[in-house]
Amino acid sequence: MRSVEAADLCIPPLNTSCRSMSVTPEAMFIKTLLSCITLLTVTLNLLVIVSISHFRRLQTPTNLILLSLAVSDLLVGLTVMPSAVILLQSCWFQDKSSCALMYLSCFILTSASVGNMVLISMDRYVAICYPLRYSSMVTPNRVKTCVSLCWTCSVFYNVIILKDCLSQIDLSYFCYRECTIVINYISGAVDLLLTFFGPVTVIIVLYVRVFVVAVSQARVMRSQISAVKTNIVTVKKSEMRAARTLGIILLVFILCLCPYYIPSMTGQDTTGGIESTTQGWLFYCNSSFNPLIYAFFYPWFRKAVKLIVSLQILQPGSREAKIMLR
Repeated sequence: MRSVEAADLCIPPLNTSCRSMSVTPEAMFIKTLLSCITLLTVTLNLLVIVSISHFRRLQTPTNLILLSLAVSDLLVGLTVMPSAVILLQSCWFQDKSSCALMYLSCFILTSASVGNMVLISMDRYVAICYPLRYSSMVTPNRVKTCVSLCWTCSVFYNVIILKDCLSQIDLSYFCYRECTIVINYISGAVDLLLTFFGPVTVIIVLYVRVFVVAVSQARVMRSQISAVKTNIVTVKKSEMRAARTLGIILLVFILCLCPYYIPSMTGQDTTGGIESTTQGWLFYCNSSFNPLIYAFFYPWFRKAVKLIVSLQILQPGSREAKIMLR
């Protein structure tokens, strides 16, 4: 009997040992579903990255920001989500360094995604509110600089804010030696302000301004019938379609991020586990939602995927393929 009981333990039979959880059909279904979501996340974001990187006509300032967002989403699918699936009802032993690395990567990718969302809202603000100056104000080189600063600041910010928390990682907090850190109230409040309230406020203010200006411009243009004005209306409609699509992406992002910060909003110390929690997986799934939104609302993405899947991108001159941006 002792040997049978020992075989059913996660760890050697010590006073702190415990039994592994039984694998039920429901648990297997959840684990399979999450594995499929992970695979879908990696595949779709890889398609976005290949599309924008390969086709020259898609390398616009706006799409360069989407490329950065797709990279962060891809890294979530390659690093964070598989770790959460593995830790779901399983015994996985790890040292503090690997645990700290997983947490640090998760927080860095979260901050990078938030930064990319702010850049998207700023891009649409300039495009709608200052259309004649957009091409001179928002250039590919400036966008690349902003994206680089976004990633650099994300790394340094999270290393500083998590330095003390990562040094106090507890691998024996739960039965399964799960990778757990406790973020104190002060660090949680700072992170809540800089990663949630601040960026979300900026995004909402800019998009309110975008749609107010767009509505006022539409009213003025309806009274104009000349050919020149008609051409301007066409351009504005194109920009507004892009603004609406990116607005949907921002809204979905905010809805996925809100539950993640509920503990900090209520003033609690946040006990983090890299494993699957409902709030954590809802935020991870945002990395799957973004390319799905592209597929529904961006004709250029659907056209690019067809060329990639059919291997036409291997043909000479495929980088110059004429793909409509809107």
